[in-house]
Amino acid sequence: MAMMWSVTQDVSSAALANIKEQNHNGHGRSTYHVSTLDRLPDKILLKIFSYLPHREVGRLSRVCRKWRMISCDSRLWTHVSLRPDVSGLHVTSLETLLALISMRFGPSLTYIELPIELITHTVLHELANKCPNLTSMLLDFSTAMQLHDFNDLHSFPTKLRTMCICLSEVIFMEGFMRKIYNFINGLEVLHLIGTYEKAVEDEEEEIYEVVNIHKLKSAVPNLRVVNLFGIIFVDDSHVDSLSSNCIQLECLALNFCTKVTGSTLKILFSRCKRLRCLLMQHTSLHDEHMMAVEWEKTSLQELDITATELSTDCLINILYRIPALRYLSAGQLDCFTDVVLKEFMENGNPKSLVALDLDRNENLSEEILLRFLKIQAPMLRGLVLSGIPHLTEQFWTTVMSTLRNIKVLVVGMPEGCCQKIHQKIHIDSLIDSMANNCPRIERLEIRWDPQTLRFSDRSNKAIDAARLKCLRLRCLCLSDGKYFEMVKSNFERADRATVVRSTTNCRVSLVYLLYNYRDLIFN
Repeated sequence: MAMMWSVTQDVSSAALANIKEQNHNGHGRSTYHVSTLDRLPDKILLKIFSYLPHREVGRLSRVCRKWRMISCDSRLWTHVSLRPDVSGLHVTSLETLLALISMRFGPSLTYIELPIELITHTVLHELANKCPNLTSMLLDFSTAMQLHDFNDLHSFPTKLRTMCICLSEVIFMEGFMRKIYNFINGLEVLHLIGTYEKAVEDEEEEIYEVVNIHKLKSAVPNLRVVNLFGIIFVDDSHVDSLSSNCIQLECLALNFCTKVTGSTLKILFSRCKRLRCLLMQHTSLHDEHMMAVEWEKTSLQELDITATELSTDCLINILYRIPALRYLSAGQLDCFTDVVLKEFMENGNPKSLVALDLDRNENLSEEILLRFLKIQAPMLRGLVLSGIPHLTEQFWTTVMSTLRNIKVLVVGMPEGCCQKIHQKIHIDSLIDSMANNCPRIERLEIRWDPQTLRFSDRSNKAIDAARLKCLRLRCLCLSDGKYFEMVKSNFERADRATVVRSTTNCRVSLVYLLYNYRDLIFN
């Protein structure tokens, strides 16, 4: 045995010595192949870079000459935000931006966001001359205390189809707007974003009409989508003015325009025959104005009247007369009672309805909701019944089996809600029911707080079922807590790290189901 070990040791030593000698003399070849990113083809590196935010692309350009060349490829710079709080990109001088437009952006640029300090006549001239395919632009004046001088502004991008302007509280925009009127005749989508949140904080401050919508409407006759969001000076006269020249209008959003009462809606629908989407969340609608509209003669399919103060009679009148409503958002309405829903079921036309939001309508009973969903649930693509304390585990277990085609679902009581529920929710049974009955679900929000949810170490089995069966699920919102951590780690182990999110940072709504959802996205 000792002799055999000695022979083996001698052979091994000799073999190792031979290998070392070959390597030393350069005759031996290593069996290992060195692979680095530098060996990848440029088109593969370009594809990898395309998944990175522009801030990271800028950093990688400092690594080597090859990476700098790839990072300057204009195909990486088709959609650019230069607002530091949004993208992390901070352009320190106009000269740098002009060089970027010329060398990096060029004809590939289709979308750009500019903060107030970069909105000058020189920059706009350069964009007009060097970026002929620019179709979408956002101009952020929200933090402005003073505008640049636009007297020398003689050119502006002419192929714009979408424009978003974030307004300032105190800066009048008429001087700038007058210069661009001749260049924006082709606009199809217009966003004017106001300062509603600041106005709520400073209710006593004077309100200024910082942009003249009555003049603006003459320059944009081809608008299909108009979004006036949180503009505190907008009232019914502005709606009337827009409708007089924008007869192609398909979607009008007036969310958080608190001076709108609905007095010109009848005229609006008589002029804009194609109008099918009307969003009026948090407005000051009056019953008499809403009931004066000839709803039965309209093409309206999507309506948002959340957080208005319409009466029960008015709600019944509207829902009875709209011929083919597919999207209804009527949350936070104390007058939306069993009577309203019953009338809608029996005398209205709910057959076309695919999206329903009744968030925080506590005057709806479990019985009437079950009756309605028994008929309507198979057709629904979106349902929000959160903030209703008496809808607990038993209700949702019954309903879940009928929601075969649901894509967006919001359930539970939000955190911080004054009215709490005392019954515990066995979340495993709900998740398991969703996995077995809702294969098409894409977005789910469960708003019950961690103290209300009941689960165990065996909950991973139900979570596994949901993850494996609901392959289209891209967003699952939960309240922070132990259950949230359990679900998040389960999805992360399956390389689906972006699915599970906290309700602190994310909210699910039905807006994804609007016809013009992509046009309505801003900011």
